Amino acid sequence: MSDVRVRFAPSPTGELHIGGARTALFNYLFAYNTGGKFILRIDDTDLERSRPDYIDKLIASLQWLGLNWHEGPYCQSERLDEYTREAERLVAEKKAFRCYCSIETLSEGRSTARRESKAYLYPGTCRNISPEEEKAYRLEGKTPVIRLLTPDQGITVVNDEIRGEVSFENAGIDDFIILKSNGLPTYNFASIVDDLQMGITHVIRAEEHLSNTPRQQLCADALGYNLPLFAHVPMILAPDRSKLSKRHGATSVEEFYSEGHLPEALINYMALLGWAPGGGEDEEIFTLEEMAARFDLNKVIKTAAIYDVNKLGWMNSHYMRVYDLDKLVEAALPFFEQNKLIKTPLKNQEYEYLKLVIDTVRQRTRTLVELAEASYYFYNDDFTYDEKGVKKHFFKENTVEYMRKAAAKLSNLESFDKDTVERQYSSLSEELGISTGRLIHPTRLALTGRTAGPGLFEIMALLGREKTVERLNKASGYIEQMYA
Repeated sequence: MSDVRVRFAPSPTGELHIGGARTALFNYLFAYNTGGKFILRIDDTDLERSRPDYIDKLIASLQWLGLNWHEGPYCQSERLDEYTREAERLVAEKKAFRCYCSIETLSEGRSTARRESKAYLYPGTCRNISPEEEKAYRLEGKTPVIRLLTPDQGITVVNDEIRGEVSFENAGIDDFIILKSNGLPTYNFASIVDDLQMGITHVIRAEEHLSNTPRQQLCADALGYNLPLFAHVPMILAPDRSKLSKRHGATSVEEFYSEGHLPEALINYMALLGWAPGGGEDEEIFTLEEMAARFDLNKVIKTAAIYDVNKLGWMNSHYMRVYDLDKLVEAALPFFEQNKLIKTPLKNQEYEYLKLVIDTVRQRTRTLVELAEASYYFYNDDFTYDEKGVKKHFFKENTVEYMRKAAAKLSNLESFDKDTVERQYSSLSEELGISTGRLIHPTRLALTGRTAGPGLFEIMALLGREKTVERLNKASGYIEQMYA
């Protein structure tokens, strides 16, 4: 299998959709599992919709995901002469023909088909025009398209590695265009020419392309090339089994990045959308290397995969907890800067403080966006107190007295590490004859403005003595003012 060659061939017409990214991932996993090659090809012959910046973004998305390719990127726009040469060869071999039918004539045929509720098929008008007729058309200034001569009867069978045999009636396939009048190839023709000339052995792509496959097989037959093996992976649907769209949440790799997901989490999540790795039922966390070692097309399911944003959130929270700390800091830097918590480049002391903050907060956050938001009080004093928390914890009897005493005790500590502060609070609660929680809850609210978060004593140690005492006294003054 070391001669396996697969390709990911996106059209650069926008951001990389999760479906396209999942297709790239399956190709990558198959290539690495078999010791083959993963090729990146850009299908950019749609000049109206393709843009150079889209190609740059597409490549950046793949690199962020860690899906590195062995060859490419190859661009179809740089191979136009090759498609023209092959199309003209088919004309010379009587396997294709030039069609001079006007747009108006074809539009009229489509309108008639719609009125009769029929599928429009090109009627073969120019199949057998004479050289004299063709010369006359050219003298009139008509520029032809090139159409493939397709069989009128029989069936074309697609042998799909996932779906088995799928048959298509040739009567439903017309003499389709392979080269447009502007010299650009159509998708089906350019795609199969590239696959065949680049030695692609397996075409792994989305189920929506299954209907294109019989046309591509007919092109391959006419060109005289051996077919690659086809494998069409299931669609990704929304939870209500409708087509996935932005109303269901993020759908592109760029959106997942901007929402603060980690690439390893997104890769792990996408792999399980349509692939059943086997093993333990609860086994869901895999590295890219582990996935590649176990990937098998026979374990790709036929039914549609269901998009579940909550599952991705859970998975991302797992990776947030286990991520290498320095790597997590680097990933989080843009989000902290966007929230104006830091300004890069950081000094060594600032970087080390950020590491401590992130390590303290990451256990209870699901994304890098949440991580930055949950770190606000480590960098700012201008937070507000949670309204429900104020009613529940600040307005209890003797709260001001307890917090004033806590501030006084803490200000006299020689050491201000987590364990020392925790012992001090335990001792003070015994002295006051109250539960430790009676001190902890209003203290947390005073220091962070929130009722939940990381361990309180970790927060206090990280804020330091001066900041902790200052915020306790500020909260005490706030309560007294509210009572006044």
